[in-house]
This record gives sequence, C-alpha cells and structure tokens, in this order.
Amino acid sequence: MKAIVLKSFGGPESLQLREVPKPVPGQGQVLVRVHATAINPLDYQIRRGDYPELVPLPAITGHDVSGVVEKIGPGVTAFSPGDEVWYTPQIFDGPGSYAEYHVAAESIIGKKPASLSHLEAASLTLVGGTVWEALVVRAALRVGESILIHGGAGGVGHVAIQIAKAMGAKVFTTVRETNFEFVRSLGADIVIDYAKEDYVAAIMRETAGHGVDVVFDTIGGDTLSRSPDALAQLGRIVSIVDTAQPQNIIQAWGKNASYHLVFTRQNRGKLDELSALVERGQLRPHVGAVYSLADLPLAHALLETPNNGLRGKIAIEVLSSV
Repeated sequence: MKAIVLKSFGGPESLQLREVPKPVPGQGQVLVRVHATAINPLDYQIRRGDYPELVPLPAITGHDVSGVVEKIGPGVTAFSPGDEVWYTPQIFDGPGSYAEYHVAAESIIGKKPASLSHLEAASLTLVGGTVWEALVVRAALRVGESILIHGGAGGVGHVAIQIAKAMGAKVFTTVRETNFEFVRSLGADIVIDYAKEDYVAAIMRETAGHGVDVVFDTIGGDTLSRSPDALAQLGRIVSIVDTAQPQNIIQAWGKNASYHLVFTRQNRGKLDELSALVERGQLRPHVGAVYSLADLPLAHALLETPNNGLRGKIAIEVLSSV
C-alpha cells in the first residue's frame, strides 16, 4: 500500500510517499480502507520533532480516519466488512492514518454518521473527541453558562462553538473580523476581533463585570495567565495547548478557578455522542481545504503558515489520491 512516511524530523519535506506493507488485523482489530484523513497541529508538531522519544522513525503519522471496513480480526463482533467507520488512531501507539489502510482496535472505532462525507467525517474525529473531552468531561459545561472559545474559526474552535451551543451555553469567541459571519453562522453569540480589541476588556464589558464560566484555550501564548481576568467566580479554564513557557496564574486564586489540561482519549462512546449531534443537525465540520495524500507536505506547510486564512479543517483525500 502507499503511505506517507516521516523519515526524519524536520519540515514538510520530511514527509515522503512510499510503498509499505499492508497491515493485517489481529485479535480484536479491524482493517480499514482509508478514504480520508485530515491534519492537525499535533501532526506538524510530531513531524518537526516535538516528541522524539514517543515517535520511533521512520513513522507513519496522522490522527483521523474515515473509511470502510475491509477485514475483521478474530473476536471482532461490532463491525463487518463494508461498514463505514470513523475514528482517531491511538496517539503515539503504532502507525497513523496517512496511508491507504489502517488497523485499529475495535473499541475505538465508531459507525460513521451517514449524513457526513468521508472528508467531513475525517475532519471531525480528533477535534470532535478533543472538544467533547474538554467541554463535557473536564469543564462540565452546563445549560445557561457562558464560555469564551479562543480561535473560533479554527479546526477545534469551530467545532467547540457548535458543541457549546448544543449544550445550551452562551458562546463568546475570538476571531478576526473577516470570520465574524462564519462563527455567527455556527452559533456564536458574542464575537470579538482579537486584532482590534483586548478580549478581557470585551468580556468584562459584555458580562457587566461578571466574567465567563469557562475559557477554552486553543491558541496558547499567555492565555493561561490572562484568562482568569475574564473568568467568573468558580470558573474553569481548559487548555489543549502544550505551552512550554512559564505561566503566572496568581489571578486564578482570587477567582477560585480550576485548570484542566486536556490530551484527548480515544473511545467509541465519544464518537457515538458526536454522531448523535451530527444526525440532529447540531454539528457539522467545515472543510476549508482538500489535498491529496501525495500533496500532504503542502497541506502541512499551509496549516503552519501564520494567518493563513483557513476556516475549519484541512482534509486529505486518500482513496483516489495516489
């Protein structure tokens, strides 16, 4: 089979299209013909060498799969050949999704929502699971609460807006002015142009000094230290960014705030919950660009480009790409 192989840590040119052996499903595993995958910041972080001790080279990376079951291993009962499925491969545990075929444990695979194309489904698996873990499991966002979502037009942010609205929250988000209508169409209530206005001042003005109940950090920088200034009493800050720089969180003490650092965990249950939102019309991923598997290095370069103007996710067409 054809796959994109990371031969050394570095730039997008480190990703090469190669012929590799087709995997064979073992006990409790499913072999999936990959129709589509997607790219995430995690993918270029791995490629450039942020986690060298966790990624033996050469490696096949990638963390989104939408495809069709081709073969099942011994003991598999939930799936049959021909089933359309979606899932996030186990991160840092075996080959990823940048390939024509992928093998995964039955326990992490879900039935693909019928209303989504493979490109759309592959654009939702990792980010959808991450948002569910962040807002539902960790922040325990409740009906009637308010949330500030940083980077609302991005791959994670645009999904977070939709899930937060489905949970009954009032949604504030930061984007550039060119994305105002886009995030409003997703359900954002209050939109802040972070390039023109300080988000803390905007939040305190819009909430009459009360602050928001939850802050969802998708951008890093000084967000962990500044967010308490926009937070209500007993508020929660959830971050999915592996921020290396020291953060002063003394302001969180006066707010009785709690911090949650999230690295998503794979399971079928979250996929089933996301499927329910999709089928009820409350969630749909936005595919901002599509590349072939062979052009994956170009997709990586685009995602890494600051202010690239992208909305939503970059999807990768695998089935007919090589």
